[in-house]
Amino acid sequence: MDITEELRAFVATAQTGSFTAAADQLGVSNRLTSKYVAELEARLGVRLLQRTTRRVGLTPAGADLLARAPALLDDLDDLLAGVSEGSRGFSGVIRLSAPVTLGEIYVGGMLARFAAAHPGLHFDLRLSDRFVDLARDGIDVAFRIGRSDMLSLKARRLGESRTVVVASPAYLAAHGTPAQPEDLVRHDCIVDTNRQLPRRWQFHAGGALREGAVREVTVQGRFHVNSARAAAELAIAGLGIAHAPRFAVCGALETGALVPVLTGFDSPPSPVSAVYLEGRVLPRKLRALIDFAAEDIRHAGIL
Repeated sequence: MDITEELRAFVATAQTGSFTAAADQLGVSNRLTSKYVAELEARLGVRLLQRTTRRVGLTPAGADLLARAPALLDDLDDLLAGVSEGSRGFSGVIRLSAPVTLGEIYVGGMLARFAAAHPGLHFDLRLSDRFVDLARDGIDVAFRIGRSDMLSLKARRLGESRTVVVASPAYLAAHGTPAQPEDLVRHDCIVDTNRQLPRRWQFHAGGALREGAVREVTVQGRFHVNSARAAAELAIAGLGIAHAPRFAVCGALETGALVPVLTGFDSPPSPVSAVYLEGRVLPRKLRALIDFAAEDIRHAGIL
């Protein structure tokens, strides 16, 4: 058996904590993954994993190997890919994660544009509003909104997501237009529970954000939803005022289904980044994808 396949099985099992999850990540059977790891242990003459009925853990020797094996495999993949891609282009699978609304509105289309120039690539896009564990879930690159404190990740900043306060013309005709952030307390506000502080909307007067200049309003409303797109749809239906990312409402703003309010006030922006695991050599196809996204998102004008 090729030692590289044994190492891949070991790394996937160690990172996911499960032979089953590792097998899913590698696209092989549970039995074969376990066999590869056992063969690696026999080859090295040392036990790498502690097996229990519910989970596998690392022995000291396994921890030492895991600290170095992923980078070694990445170097090998990069070397082989560089040789093969020189003659036939990128190939293989790229596994990605993105927030649901950003994925539906932008990332899917961006991947289609990137894929048109790289017919040998396949894509596995998983949409979730939680911050996925890249190592555990086998994700190559994740698009994220907001800051992450995980030291195991590297980030390429793609832009900033800005939020806008919007309502339908019919709602404003019936209930009036707020002139100051504090006026929102007298309105039905649609609360997006995906936000870090769902009911506390923050603003500052246009221009540079100054220390202590933030004005925070606690809003009320009949509708609480965990989707920026759903919040926008409710606002279009005239059921309240929404505080949504610009990319989620740009189409409705263009058609006039929604109009901006409180235009003299800004909300603190959130970074939009492509993140990947620290300590690995980034394969050429991932570098190409991230470089493409950084340029494409500027032309898309959704942020």
